This record gives sequence, C-alpha cells and structure tokens, in this order.
Amino acid sequence: MDYKEKYEQWCTDPVFDADTKAELQAIAGDEKEIEDRFYKDLSFGTGGLRGVIGAGTNRMNVYTVTRATQGLANYIKRQGGENKGVAIAFDSRNRSAEFSEKTALCLNANGIRTYRFETLRPTPELSFALRELNCIAGIVITASHNPPEYNGYKVYWEDGAQITAPKDKEIIAEVDAVTDFNDIRMMTRKEAEKEGLFRVIGQEIDDRYMEELKKLVLSPQAIKRMADSLKIVYTPLHGTGNLPVRRILSELGFTQVKVVPEQELPDGGFPTVSYPNPEDPKAFALALKLAKETDADLVLATDPDADRLGVYAKDTKTGAYMPFTGNMSGLLIAEYELSVRRELGRLPKNGALVKTIVSSNMADEIAKEYNVDVIEVLTGFKYIGEQIKFFEQTGSHEYLFGYEESYGCLVGTHARDKDAVVAVMALCEAAAYYKEKGLTLWDQMINIYEKYGYYKEDMVSVTMKGMDGAEQIRKILADMRRNPPKKIGAYDVAAFRDYQAGTRLELATGKVTKTGLPQSNVLYFELEQGAWYCVRPSGTEPKVKFYMGVKERSLDAAAKALEGLKMAAERIYL
Repeated sequence: MDYKEKYEQWCTDPVFDADTKAELQAIAGDEKEIEDRFYKDLSFGTGGLRGVIGAGTNRMNVYTVTRATQGLANYIKRQGGENKGVAIAFDSRNRSAEFSEKTALCLNANGIRTYRFETLRPTPELSFALRELNCIAGIVITASHNPPEYNGYKVYWEDGAQITAPKDKEIIAEVDAVTDFNDIRMMTRKEAEKEGLFRVIGQEIDDRYMEELKKLVLSPQAIKRMADSLKIVYTPLHGTGNLPVRRILSELGFTQVKVVPEQELPDGGFPTVSYPNPEDPKAFALALKLAKETDADLVLATDPDADRLGVYAKDTKTGAYMPFTGNMSGLLIAEYELSVRRELGRLPKNGALVKTIVSSNMADEIAKEYNVDVIEVLTGFKYIGEQIKFFEQTGSHEYLFGYEESYGCLVGTHARDKDAVVAVMALCEAAAYYKEKGLTLWDQMINIYEKYGYYKEDMVSVTMKGMDGAEQIRKILADMRRNPPKKIGAYDVAAFRDYQAGTRLELATGKVTKTGLPQSNVLYFELEQGAWYCVRPSGTEPKVKFYMGVKERSLDAAAKALEGLKMAAERIYL
C-alpha cells in the first residue's frame, strides 16, 4: 500500500475517529504533507517511538501509540510477564497524559496490570518506580528535549534500563506484526479499574525516590555549613523537574533557591523557549537574567522529562556566568564523587566509571587518577544502565558513575537511566563543598583542566527530513565507510573504527581488531594528538551527527582546534 492509499484508508476506515479524519481532510491536495505523514510507519526504534504529533502513520497519535503498545503487550505475554505489571509515566508535553492513559488501557485490555503516575513525573523516577514495584516493564511518554511539536514513547525492561539487545529487536518484531489497527485491544478506564488492572501511583513512590537520593550524599557537613549562602537559580523549562528538584534541595537544607517564575509551571507549548533543551544557550536567557539580579553562584536547567541537566557557574575572576557542556558537568561530578570517596576511604577496588564512545576522553585520565576502570559503551544511556545489570550479575565491578556527552549522568543505581534530579543534587553538593574552599564550580573546572589537560568537545547536528533526507544520511555514512578519510581537518587519522562491522583498523600497520561492542551504524576516527571524530545518524530524529574532541594546552587552543574539526564536518555534508 503506497502513501496515497494509506491516506485514503485513514480518511474512510471506521476505526479512525472523526477528529483524525477532519485533520487529514484539511490537508487534501497537499501532496508533500500527505507523503510525509504516510510514506512510512513511525518506526519503533531500539528505544521506542518519537515523532511529530498529528494524524498519520508517520506521526505520534493514539493509533501509533496503541499499535506499539499492542506489540509490547504481545511480547510481555510471550515472556509470561503479564502478572508483574507495567509502570507508566508521562511528562508535560501536549497529549502526554492522553497517550499514557491509552497506553495503560491497551495493556489492561490484554490482561496486563498497569501502575500509572497520577500526574507528570521525571523519566528517571519511572526507571526507579518499575523496579520498586517489581514490574516487567516501564513506559514513559516523552520526547525529552525535542521541540514542542514532538512527543515520544520510551520502553524500559525489568532491570530499569531502556530495552537493549536482543529484547529491542524482539519487541520491534512484535510491533511490526501489528498491521491492522482493528487488532488493537482497548477497554474503558472504568472497566479496567473495576478489574483491578488500572492502578494509580504517586506520593509513596516520590517519597521512596527521595530517600534513595539522599543516601548518595557524600558531604552532608559541607552542605550544612554552606546551604544558607550558596545561591542557586533553577528552571524546569516548563517540564517535570520543578517539584522533585525543589524538594530534594529543600530536604537537604539549601535555602537560597530561586526558580524562574516564567518557566516554573508545566506547559507543553514551551512558550518561553523555542527549543526546551538545556544544551541550547537560548534556553538559559531568563535564568541568567535572574542569576544576575540575585548574584547567584550556580544556574541550572532541566529538560522537560528531567533526565538532562544544563549548567552555568560564575567565574570568580570575571564575575561572568560560564556555560558547561555535558562533558564538563559530567567530568566535574566524576572528579568530585571520586575524590571525596577517596578522602572518605570509600573507593572500592573494583570501581567502574562508565561512559559512551562519544564522550570526553578526560574520563580515562580521571579514572586513572583514582584507580578506577573505564567501561566504554555505544551512544545512548541505556547501554550505561545495561552495564549496571552486568555488574550485578557478574560481580565484576561496582558502579560509581556514568555519563554521556548529551547532558546526562547518573550517580547511584536507584535508576538505570540518566537522572537530572540526582545530578542537580550532586552539583549543588559539590558547589557547597568547593565554595567552602573559596571556589565556584567554574573555578574548580579550570583546576580540573590544569590537572588533566584541556579537553574540549563539540557536536554538529544536521537535520535532513523526509525520504530525501534519509537517503542523504545513508549516503554520507556509506561513502565514509567505503572510503575512510586519512585526514580530518588538521589531524591525520591514526585508526578507524566501524561499529557496523565491529572492526578497528590501524592505518599505519593495517592491523584489524574487534571493537568488542554491539553492531551500530557508527564511524569513529582516532586522530593524532589525542583528538577524535565520530559520525552517526540520530536514533530519534532525522539528523546526522558529527562528534569531535581535542586535547590542547589551553582553552583557547582547544577551541581553535575544535573549530577546524567542525569546518571539516561542513565539508562532508554540504
């Protein structure tokens, strides 16, 4: 069936409601729009769904959401897990509450009990809750940091991490097998509640989550001494972070916390930002204004589902607020956690720091300093969460910290996904610890650079929409795989890793070894002088991403070297 036939089906089939049909009839004659909505099914990738909200097979709507849920329900029943139940959370995005309820009722109609949060909650609390409730799986309705027109659907398994191989492909096969929307089972909420299948959760899980976070504090006395003087500005960017972030800081004793009033309340339209992403400097405009008015030490922003954290901190020398990349904030927390653990005599002999292949190599230097092993995984925090499971199964390591460059990290093992609530807590604890020594977090970051070297990283993301864009992305990767460059920017390529083939080639010797990681459409170039370059398609958006990193003798030199690598990316995709 081609896209035109699918469009006609959605306009006429009784399974689709009147509002859906009206939306589609309004675009009659707009061939490009019809093609984009129907040229493919919104793909259930290795973590779930993500797409623009609207009617059509390539959109987020109740039909594509419940189709995915029916496939997941079929898989859960094949695994014999229907009696364990599924935990469900949702964020502040448009239609998140509706999608989450329909998801629950589809599972209920398949005989699977659900535990749905009464109101919006952070993604990491979903990861925590499903383990607390001994569920077989968890689902969160969120598009994370994407623009307002997006929503998404992420699936977690019983270990608390997002689904990984082989379950991801097995679930995808079940979803793909649901080809008729009439096969999707549904029941009413009243029926589901009467049968004890639809259950509501809330305060009791919040309380247990908070207690687990507080157990992770390493320097309670530093907090006690500095909590009244450390000035913090925080924005939840209209998302889920407001209540849990304010609660944890309050319960730890921090009294000087100001929340950006214009961005405090949940709003799926994100009216004060075009892009609710703490990676975007524009998202900090109102927070930085408040910080300057209140002379804050620290400025923090969480994304809509509160798994990513953005940071600015004051430079003592200039008084300016300086931005932290995800690598910088992750490395600062790593240095703090490991150094204080060593002070306290609480560093285990088999400790592990886990990072992704596109994260800063400074992590290796920090790990070496504290005699901790570095475990490197593919891009995506689910692979970090998976390592925690492996450590528990084998006893090979004790998890200490995990982070990825895209503003996500995890202290502790209460969750198995990145957690901006615990990251806020850890950073504010670190800020109190260093403030007592006369340092801001920016001052400490400079100390870390002086100690390990001036590592600097960046990423270029290029959007290529539709069928043509998908083909362009495929061609970029195929061309680079077929003819790997011997030089990128000013740097010679020392080695080339093709994670699709699972091989690493040393250019000087021709020696080929295994990467040791699962297959993935990722190309990684080890460059001279400790620099590196990586290319991969986004797993959730129509984008190709170019990651890069350098090590130099100063911030200025690192910035200049990085600019050369960014220009090299432009030559590839333009």
